[in-house]
Amino acid sequence: MVTDVAPRTSALPHPPRRLPFLGDVVGVHASTPVQDSIALSRELGPIFERVVLGRRYVLVSGADLAGELCDEDRFVKHISPAIEGLRSIGGDGLFTAHSYEPNWHKAHDLLRPAFAQSAMRSYHQIMVDVASDLVAHWRAHSTVDVSSDMTKLTLDTIGRTGFSYSFDSFTRDTPHPFVDAMVGVLSHNQRREIIPIPWLANIVFRKADRTNAENQRYLAEVLDDIVRTRRDSASPAATGTSDLLDIMLDAARDSTNPNALSEINIRHQILTFLIAGHETTSGALSFALYYLAQNPHILDAARAEVDEVWGSDTPTFEKVPKLRLVRRILDETLRLWPTAPAFAREAREDTVIGGFHEMKKGDWAFVLIPGLHRDPVWGEDPEKFDPDRFLSAAVRARPGHVYKPWGTGERACIGRQFAIHEAVLVIGTILQQFEFSADPSYRLQIEERLTLMPKNFELSVSVRK
Repeated sequence: MVTDVAPRTSALPHPPRRLPFLGDVVGVHASTPVQDSIALSRELGPIFERVVLGRRYVLVSGADLAGELCDEDRFVKHISPAIEGLRSIGGDGLFTAHSYEPNWHKAHDLLRPAFAQSAMRSYHQIMVDVASDLVAHWRAHSTVDVSSDMTKLTLDTIGRTGFSYSFDSFTRDTPHPFVDAMVGVLSHNQRREIIPIPWLANIVFRKADRTNAENQRYLAEVLDDIVRTRRDSASPAATGTSDLLDIMLDAARDSTNPNALSEINIRHQILTFLIAGHETTSGALSFALYYLAQNPHILDAARAEVDEVWGSDTPTFEKVPKLRLVRRILDETLRLWPTAPAFAREAREDTVIGGFHEMKKGDWAFVLIPGLHRDPVWGEDPEKFDPDRFLSAAVRARPGHVYKPWGTGERACIGRQFAIHEAVLVIGTILQQFEFSADPSYRLQIEERLTLMPKNFELSVSVRK
């Protein structure tokens, strides 16, 4: 539960040394709120509270409590303060919309078929082409910046599959300006959310707000360019295919379509997919490569699977899901570091969770996913990287609500199948084409910018003989 006013009296555990007015700020780091919260969950238990400048946060990491919050009859998605801040650029797009807003339902119904498993076939060749761009880039280098290159790959993939728009990421000497602007907006909103008092935040972030406004203007220019490029060229539908932009524009031209979206909302949806569609997947790929580099025996087994299933051929659509170990590696990666690390759930009516914590209608709670994924239900050593946790028998033995990297309920990630196919394809391609290793002295550092990403992580790469 989180409120924007002074907290009610509660028996929930909280960090020590709470200060008057300031609250639980001792030991808080503006750049690492998720990692700080994971550490607190180990000390304070499966549910605890944090108060910062009068705003109360209740965080849940216990499996049983999270299971209650995932009950769609009792709870609904809540737009948390950090996501609320993104509405200045995302409006009522799929990620930032409230569940009661009409455009969420329209866009969800309109675009859901484009992300079904059956739709992946039409995206597969573009994903292969972008993965080939990555391969060519790595062949020209002996050391690569993993997170930067995964961001290039996933940005071009969603741009080309979703909107037939290329960011030309692998032909540029520096990252596309869209990436810098996007990271700036995400990081700014995360930092600003820490100060819930508007007048104080306006003073503290006066200079940063100006930079943020410039970044927002640039993102708007990119959106205009995407739409303008489509208007000036033949749409994919002319070649017998249809991307997300085509679906939305066709619906807008059809006066009888109940799910037609306005031009402003179409721009919101484009930005939503560009950010959410690449930021989370690039982090997942980067973490997966980190864990493979740390576990040579798993890396060797995964490469052997790729050699057996794919050989030296470019994989067909049907061969991607046959990489079952690679898929388990992805699943285990997202267990340890779900790149979208939390979701908020709001009580539909007055209720109680855990038999003791009262929530009034409208109260909400964060499910801290990395904490949930380290619940005792996962065994004695939940920090260990072990893809066998996702063997079929192990999955069946666990409650479904203990694994939530894609969110939950009707507001779970609409692009889940897209991301899985892309990630398995890319990991398989890298295993097929390259030997790689990490600096033994590297210790995982995590950058938090609404999503999670390894920081300063490089690989030494060489082409397989």
